[in-house]
Amino acid sequence: MGSGRLKPGWTRVAFGDVVRLSRERAPDPEAAGLTRYVGLEHIDPDDLTIRRWGNVAEGTTFTNVFRPGQVLFGKRRAYLRKVAVPDFSGVCSGDIYVLESKDDRHLLPDLLPFICQTDAFFEHAVGTSAGSLSPRTNWQSLATYEFALSTLAEQRRLVDVLFAVDGSTEAFRILVEALRRVESSTFDALVARSRSRNVPLESLLVESPRNGCSAVAASHPTGHWVLTLDALTKSGYQPGRMKQVQPTAAMQAAALKPGDLLISRSNTRELVGLAGTFDEGRRDVSWPDTMMRLRPDDSILRTRFLELFLRSMSGRRQIQSFAAGTSASMKKINGNSLRRLVVPVPEPEVQDAITERTDRLRCARQSILGRLSSVARVRSILLQSSAMCR
Repeated sequence: MGSGRLKPGWTRVAFGDVVRLSRERAPDPEAAGLTRYVGLEHIDPDDLTIRRWGNVAEGTTFTNVFRPGQVLFGKRRAYLRKVAVPDFSGVCSGDIYVLESKDDRHLLPDLLPFICQTDAFFEHAVGTSAGSLSPRTNWQSLATYEFALSTLAEQRRLVDVLFAVDGSTEAFRILVEALRRVESSTFDALVARSRSRNVPLESLLVESPRNGCSAVAASHPTGHWVLTLDALTKSGYQPGRMKQVQPTAAMQAAALKPGDLLISRSNTRELVGLAGTFDEGRRDVSWPDTMMRLRPDDSILRTRFLELFLRSMSGRRQIQSFAAGTSASMKKINGNSLRRLVVPVPEPEVQDAITERTDRLRCARQSILGRLSSVARVRSILLQSSAMCR
């Protein structure tokens, strides 16, 4: 617990003193009138909005009930920073805690999700997690987290500012998504006008699609890292999204090199098959078994062109058509199906020209992403300077 003097009217509290774990259950969600379910795969890191969900009518084993305004916190793999506030009722995975303020005269319900997003809270959750392959924190541990709680008036001011920042963030996200769609449609249009031949991906690779290695998370420095699943997004590879793991000989022998193209092989139907090129200048990172590495013959098919095709609307349609799985939410692709993917292949110089034109749009999108990052930094500073920490 911090030893600094608190401001007048502030108090130091334990999380469990002001927050309640909801234990509402619905053994038969559909009969209870609940039509949606939320799993960890439906919550995006560092995004309080739930943008997708599953339909209860399609089948689910979830029974934990959540209501609008409550806070959903991913207790499994807390390092993924999954916190969300639903605006609808439903049921959620047992790997998600449903939290709420015990008394809005002490803790404003609107402030709770922001407390759960502070670095200090995540550090506590990760530090109290147990399990090697899929670490989980527990409520008893979370309840002991201590932080400084401001007066209600200051809580309201902070919430107003954070809501305004999140409004700006959402506007930038909408613009980024629009630019991403323009980039994808432009690529498709340019390829359609080119003299290309349709070729199975199998004949364009110098090696078969290679799965990554399973990894055991490490709680101490090991000198080796594995990408997390959110390193691949609709916009491509996102740097820095990795976790430290216990290295194996196979893992170290298959360390990533700058320019390696990766594709996710296990995720939701919407997110399976996301592709991106690893572009970090380090040799201590491997890819997980939820991804595959692709190495095209550059004299025939440029890596960047293939990445753009995999992210294009026409490429996504093919990938989603052969994504399989018994789960209603999670789907998988494998090397055999990926090898059958039909790729339009113009001459290499035409590929370069298409890539160059498409990348101009990408630069505009990257500029907006830079502004989005700046807003995120402001938000982080606000959270940490609010004294909602140890």
